[in-house]
Amino acid sequence: MPTNFDTAFLDTMPANVAVQFFDRVATSPDSEAFRFPRGEAWESVTWKQVGEKVEALAAGLIALGVQPEQRVGIASGTRYEWILADLAVMCAAGATTTVYPSTNAEDTVYILADSESHVVFAEDDEQLKKLTDHRAELPHVSKVVTFDGATDGDWIISLDDLAQLGAAKLAEQPDVVRTTSDAISPDQLATLIYTSGTTGRPKGVRLRHKSWVFEGEAIRVQNILDETDLQFLWLPMAHSFGKVLLSAQLACGFASAVDGRVDKIVDNCAAVKPTFMGAAPRIFEKAYGRIQTMQAAEGGAKEKIFHKAFEVGLKVEQLKREGKSVPLPLKVQHGLFDKLVFSKVRERFGGRVRFFISGAAALNREIAEWFNAAGIVILEGYGMTENSAGGTVNHPDENRIGTVGRALPGAEVKIGEGDEVLLRGPHVMEGYHNLPEETHKALDADGWLHTGDKGSLDADGFLTITGRIKELFKTSGGKYIAPPAIESKFKAICPYASQFMVFGSEKNYVVALVTLDPDAMVGWAAENGMEGQSYTELVRSDAVKTMVAGYVDELNTKLNRWETIKKWELLDHDLTVESGELTPSMKVKRNVVEGNHKAVIDSMYA
Repeated sequence: MPTNFDTAFLDTMPANVAVQFFDRVATSPDSEAFRFPRGEAWESVTWKQVGEKVEALAAGLIALGVQPEQRVGIASGTRYEWILADLAVMCAAGATTTVYPSTNAEDTVYILADSESHVVFAEDDEQLKKLTDHRAELPHVSKVVTFDGATDGDWIISLDDLAQLGAAKLAEQPDVVRTTSDAISPDQLATLIYTSGTTGRPKGVRLRHKSWVFEGEAIRVQNILDETDLQFLWLPMAHSFGKVLLSAQLACGFASAVDGRVDKIVDNCAAVKPTFMGAAPRIFEKAYGRIQTMQAAEGGAKEKIFHKAFEVGLKVEQLKREGKSVPLPLKVQHGLFDKLVFSKVRERFGGRVRFFISGAAALNREIAEWFNAAGIVILEGYGMTENSAGGTVNHPDENRIGTVGRALPGAEVKIGEGDEVLLRGPHVMEGYHNLPEETHKALDADGWLHTGDKGSLDADGFLTITGRIKELFKTSGGKYIAPPAIESKFKAICPYASQFMVFGSEKNYVVALVTLDPDAMVGWAAENGMEGQSYTELVRSDAVKTMVAGYVDELNTKLNRWETIKKWELLDHDLTVESGELTPSMKVKRNVVEGNHKAVIDSMYA
């Protein structure tokens, strides 16, 4: 069982991400690096091919005058070209500034202006429009490079145009990119990520080269991943979770299949057959709900076998966790159910998954145990943009469900005043861009990052997160409520749930806003004689309200008396990134939801 990993790697890490990348190209030139969809098929490239492309693009950026630490924006969804652009920026000694494609024009312009980005990669015409409509507000942007959009031969050029500029530069100065890369210091700015701030303007988090290199190396030394693995990468690359998986790839050398279309995740897993994937809990909740509702629809003997299988699977896993042996009859039963039931669950994700990594929000324990029983391990980790995404993570050989694992090798975690989780190590940010006061609040004199999360450490150093300190509230009766714990319980009980949001600060009872999963409700409607009705019509129907009431009643049996949900309301729409109620990593912006639906919440206390 892993306990303490050797931290000698801290003294031998590559100096920067560019060197780390070129080292990987030299070590694995003919191995597959990436695959990505082209029409219906998947195209594959080797590390050598990626190296040549990145070098040409980096030389193009140098030809455009990009200076060390100068910001270069990327406004695009997750795709192979995003990764090429990001690597090129870092190999040219620039600093990638990330913009989600769903960010509105006003915030996009704010981020690019505040960061003083000189060049911007824009995915398509939709992203280009945000820039062309506000060109006067972007005085620093000298050039825009588009992946798929229309060029104008002047301000806006294509990715191929940039590569040609680079080829000409390399013909003049063959070593220009390598010389530039070698000169980057570990403390140099690599990335400026604007947190999607649940309040006010987004804040730019300054992350150094050494932080990303450390994240990758700290994963490599744990021997979790190697060159034989295949990742499916769909997470937003504008988010630190997506970026940290790229760092791990450079350090470990596995290949990644890249496609950012969220609606294609399960289909892509079946086609690509990955060995691992990072995801937000919402993906596991949706998959769990879908499998549950499909079984319920089949009914009869199949449904009975399904439930019996999980009863046995959960029992076996519990015995293993307690260090007890599994009795032979149970072992035989488990083997049978593995063939009949669990293998089919695994097959939905391609059949080769060794583990998933869950982050960005809290994962419900029952859902984690359910997947575990099916032979799909979910390793929960914890971190934030301010510490380059990875602070702690569970290990396949020592996975404590319900915790977010131990600190990464070479990093530290401790519990501070008010049970606040504090992190320290090479992964911690330099500070917030142009916000010295905010930096001072987040980083103390000893280098500890104050996360704003409440948590506890067990005797073996495994961290458990209770919730955001700001999200915990007290009822008028003086009882503390941790909304995420209640909310994730409901999602484990109700397979039709999308979001469940709990409120009740300074009130005498707790209420909830509920949204249902539109995809799951299509199936429910078909089974309940309401086929063809819109989502809004369904949630307004008495039949759906009765169904949800049953699940809320079941939830209340699992809660303390003061936590029980006294009243609840179904919203007539699900929360989306576009509505501004979810972050691109699928976290609920609680205060936005509360503000948008204040009248509904207030009416439950009237």
